[in-house]
This record gives sequence, C-alpha cells and structure tokens, in this order.
Amino acid sequence: MTLFRRSEFIIACILFAAMIIIGLINPAFWSLDNLFGLLRSNVIIGIMALGVLVVMISGGIDVSFTAFAAAAMYLTIKLMIYMGYEGVFLPFVAATLIGLFLGAFNAFFIHTFRMIPLIVTLGTGSVVRGLLLGLVGTSVINIDKMPQQLIAFAKTDLVSLTSATGTNFGLTAMILIYLGLALVTHLFLRYTMAGRSIFALGGAPEAASRVGFNTRRTLFFVYCFAGALAGFAGLLHGSMIWLANPRDFAGLELDVIAAVVLGGASIFGGRGSVMGTLLGVFMLVMVKNSLIIMKVDTTWQRVVVGLIIIVATALTAWRDRKKLV
Repeated sequence: MTLFRRSEFIIACILFAAMIIIGLINPAFWSLDNLFGLLRSNVIIGIMALGVLVVMISGGIDVSFTAFAAAAMYLTIKLMIYMGYEGVFLPFVAATLIGLFLGAFNAFFIHTFRMIPLIVTLGTGSVVRGLLLGLVGTSVINIDKMPQQLIAFAKTDLVSLTSATGTNFGLTAMILIYLGLALVTHLFLRYTMAGRSIFALGGAPEAASRVGFNTRRTLFFVYCFAGALAGFAGLLHGSMIWLANPRDFAGLELDVIAAVVLGGASIFGGRGSVMGTLLGVFMLVMVKNSLIIMKVDTTWQRVVVGLIIIVATALTAWRDRKKLV
C-alpha cells in the first residue's frame, strides 16, 4: 500500500501512460533511434537537475546554474585551445571547480546577508553571463577549433546500430556518467549525516540548527554542489554538441526546475528524491520531444513547460498541506 502512495510510483505510472499514448499517436516514438535520442537528451538536463534537487530540498532555489555552466564550458575550452591541451580529465576537473567556486558566491551572499536565494541567484547569474560575454568573448567555438579529445570522449557509444536508411545511431556512453552521478547523489542524501542535514534544513531550519546541524556548512555545500554539477554538465554539453557557445543554456533553468518539481520535489523544501527527479527529467524531455515530432511551434513548447511547473507546484502544495492537516 505504501508503494502506491509514493510520488515516484505515481510519476512512473503517469510516464508509462504518456509513453503509450504518444506511441499510439506516433509509432515512430518507439523506434530505437528516437529512444536513444531521448536518453541522450536527458544527460545534460538531468545532471543539472540533480544539483537543483539538492538546493530545493534544502529550501532554496537556484536560477544561476545555467550561467555557471556556460562560463565553465567556455572558459575551460578557451584555456584548452590557448594551451594546446588535448586531455579530458583535467578540463572536466577545471570546469567542475569553476562551477563550485561560483556556487560558493551564491552561498556566501545568501548566508552572510540573509538574502532571498532567488534574488541572489538571479543577480549572480546575470553578472557571470555579462562578464563572460563582455570580457571573454561572444564568438562561437565550432568543431574545427574544438579540442578533438573532448569530441572523441563524448562520441563514445555503448551500442551502435544502423537504421534501415543506412544512417548510424547509438546509445551514448554519457548516460552512464549521468546515472553514476545520480546514484552517488542518492546514496549521499539517504545514507549520510550531511544528506540528512539538507532535508532538515529544508524542513525546519530553526529546528535543524537546534539539534546540532551546521546549517552554514550545509548551505554552502548545496550551492557549491549545484555549481559543480553545472560546471561539469556545461563542459560535457560542449563536448557532446561539438561546439562552445557562451550564450548557451539561456532559458534552460525553466526546464530543469520544471523537471525537478515534476519529479515530486517540494518547492518549499524538505522533500524530494533522485528517482523522482530522473523520472521528471525523462517525462519533460519526452513531452518536448513529442511536441517537436508533432511540429508544435517553440513558443507553444514554452507554454507547455510553464503549465507543467504551475500544475506540479500546485499539486506539491496541495500534497504538503494535506499532510499537515
């Protein structure tokens, strides 16, 4: 009986029903080419969503991570080109550290000045993107100038197939990185004292402080974690699409937040799960993919995403209020 009441089970049922309906409307949905493409589209949004999930569980909100991702990606690739470096490991470490450093700025202002997280992250995101475009550059680094090792890394497939038309397609190995990060995040949140402190901070900050949790350290961790994952995802995105555009990710924060809320996380803090977020990301990507297949205009796609956020948030608020009664 408990299983049927879990948010993850309900989301999985809705997702399965939506897949059946979409498949009936458009049988091409079930083609391996399309399904592999869906899984590939989950990777970047999903990695960012894991960071946003942790922030939301703590009772905060972050809309600056897309700017951090763009900055980490562009700065790292620029530096690689300048130094002639062709490795993969160190650039990803550098991009992750850039994101972590920028996330620490969010935590500093929110904790030190008791500022509203939404205002802080709006400000830092705008500042970082403005400095990136104003000081570093606006030119797009295309495939001809991209470090070839990065491209080769992201081109790795777990399965490679050939379609009836003769085109090659495959299931990207980057999905393993995404699932690995999801597993680590899940284990951290569920089985460590630091993970429990994040739920405690989001559920009742004052009570969390009184029972001995270091709320300052927890606050810094969640924003640094979100920034680090954004930086990592930014560079991975560049390597997967074979170019680096400093204007990338503009508007993506809406999709990521929608996926996290759709996955059952409470926008008021104290509730959320990695499994729910994975399902929410897949559902959002699937809906957007289906709208594209049905040739729905981009403007209306934004309407759908906005409605998903409103409905999911309303259901979350109703669920939390019902439990309090």
